[in-house]
Amino acid sequence: MTQTPIILLLLLAFCSAAFYVGRRRALSVAGGQIRNLHSLPGYYGLYVALWAALPALILFGLWSAFEGSIITQMVVAEMPASVRALEPAKLNLLVNDLHNLVSGNVVSGTPDAAMQAAAERYRNLQSIASATLIAVTFGIAAVAGWFAFSRIRPHHRARNGVERIIMGVLIASSLVAILTTVGIVLSVLFESIRFFHAVPFHEFLFGLNWSPQIAIRADQAGSTGAFGAVPLFAGTMLITVIAMVVAVPIGLMAAFYLSEYAGPKVRSTAKPLLEVLAGIPTVVYGFFAALTVAPFIRDSGTILGLDVASESALAAGLVMGIMIIPFVSSLSDDVINAVPQSLRDGAYGMGATQSETIRKVIFPAALPGIVGAVLLAVSRAVGETMIVVMAAGLSSNLTANPLEAVTTVTVQIVTLLVGDQEFDSPKTLAAFALGLMLFVTTLCLNVFALYIVRKYREQYD
Repeated sequence: MTQTPIILLLLLAFCSAAFYVGRRRALSVAGGQIRNLHSLPGYYGLYVALWAALPALILFGLWSAFEGSIITQMVVAEMPASVRALEPAKLNLLVNDLHNLVSGNVVSGTPDAAMQAAAERYRNLQSIASATLIAVTFGIAAVAGWFAFSRIRPHHRARNGVERIIMGVLIASSLVAILTTVGIVLSVLFESIRFFHAVPFHEFLFGLNWSPQIAIRADQAGSTGAFGAVPLFAGTMLITVIAMVVAVPIGLMAAFYLSEYAGPKVRSTAKPLLEVLAGIPTVVYGFFAALTVAPFIRDSGTILGLDVASESALAAGLVMGIMIIPFVSSLSDDVINAVPQSLRDGAYGMGATQSETIRKVIFPAALPGIVGAVLLAVSRAVGETMIVVMAAGLSSNLTANPLEAVTTVTVQIVTLLVGDQEFDSPKTLAAFALGLMLFVTTLCLNVFALYIVRKYREQYD
């Protein structure tokens, strides 16, 4: 809808006017004395503005969401019976051509007279709907705003009304986030169930071979695909362990230095520079891993007489660890700074040195937050895709040798869903099963992190 920004700007201007009118009305009924009002005058203005804005925005959102489908159904219902009797797939293609014709894009073939008439009818209905939307939106805003305006009295509890409205908005926002999460989980779960109807669950979970190839012909070699996910999870775990071996010690030591040893000037300079690493796109890390780190490891291995693959788990894990350092250091630094100063003073008062205070007082007190930071970094490493694609390869090798090429769960999900796919084949549905297992894994990590945090928080609070 091209007029959407204009309508929203006009609605914003209308609500600003409602705020001004409501505020003036409150001062007027109070005889110009603020002490005669239950709430501050601004609350009365905000009360009227919210009443004018929210119903109009709700209607505008619903109208915008369903306008296209309703107009399409109306136009299709007016088309010839031969068109309405088409199979669903062909009818969808025709509707797609209709939308392209209306918007001026390229259509498949030369549109006939019936299609031209349908496009003209669609444009007419769009114009009528747009005019009606503007009228209805501002009509509702005016009626609702007038309702709120008429309720303004000196003893009207405007602040309570505003807080109830804002509370409702916050609850609605929370519900949107929760329902979105539930929808994502259910969509992945239903597609995974379809996959497990074709491939046994135990074969997927404990199989040692991953080759999700489905033959086109029955006599084709390798006609039976292998969907054992163990090599993928082993590769994911191997790269994650390497990354955490790099990220956790460096990140923690950086956090302790910045928090306990560095002066204010050094800290104000070093911490932003360290956090720059978190802002670098992962594709840049992938380039660095593929063009610099992986060749260096291969050449170094050749000098030492080792057989190192051009794309290795070690290269991907090292670069991923560098990428994760800011996650560990920043979160840990915040946690360490949150340790009460009284604990430090108590340790120093008992004659402890600074290093003893860090080891025996600050680190145990900050341990719940540090564990949470590390597990968050683990979740980040498990979900990383780009670096693995560019530096570790696509080979599903079941190995613990970091010098060999491996692949991960997220890389295989991307591989399975690239290009034109049929969403009724086990090859494509396997991506959803992998996604479900990845979701369960990260969920378990988060639950474990919460358990650790709550356990130690009770001890040190």
